[in-house]
Amino acid sequence: MPTPHNSANPGDFANVVLMPGDPLRAKLIADTYLHDVKLVTSVRNIYGYTGYTKNGKKISVMASGMGMPSIGIYSYELYSRYDVDVIIRVGTCGAYQENINLFDIIVGSVASTDSNWIHQYGLNGHYSAGADFDLVEAAVNSARKKNVPVHVGNVLSSDIFYNADKEGWKKWADMNVLAVEMEAFSLYCNAAKLKKKALCLLTVSDSFLIREELTPEQRQNGLLRMIEIGIEAGEKFAKESE
Repeated sequence: MPTPHNSANPGDFANVVLMPGDPLRAKLIADTYLHDVKLVTSVRNIYGYTGYTKNGKKISVMASGMGMPSIGIYSYELYSRYDVDVIIRVGTCGAYQENINLFDIIVGSVASTDSNWIHQYGLNGHYSAGADFDLVEAAVNSARKKNVPVHVGNVLSSDIFYNADKEGWKKWADMNVLAVEMEAFSLYCNAAKLKKKALCLLTVSDSFLIREELTPEQRQNGLLRMIEIGIEAGEKFAKESE
């Protein structure tokens, strides 16, 4: 039955969900890459759609909003209330390493964080939140087939976008963290806790080393190949059309 944040009915979502942050990007993905599309939820204008890929695989796409609390709510409900098995975040990030260029793809195999998200589990130590290996492998293989520059490794999921410590990012970079984003850690924790699969795919939209940023038009076009990689990876786990 519906939740406080999701008006979909049981069975409305596919077992694989692509999750961009922006609700309008969710609509773009559904309109561009899926057919026989149905809008299944629109609570708070967080749009969720279900349709079929060109290969006949049933896939859903739903926005996550911004930040770990937001994706934490939506991913938890998808996993626990709607029988979703796989969530693939498709978003943007800021690069921390000089060998990473704008438009490159980052596969977040591990997520570090400055958040207190992990506190809820009462662990006596430091938890390393990671992606599902099969999803990582599928995404990397897809990117390489397309000759898309891809980097695999640790990303920082931060609570802070406008950080008062202007140089703090350098300490993360010194630990070979590839880039910063704001959602992967809580998604990976939810997947681990609920015994599900998750992956974070990122397009590099800016760099902390050169302070170069994409225009809105470049950002939109640059995301398309990441979305295609995400769909191809997700299709390996999606059910056939009924």
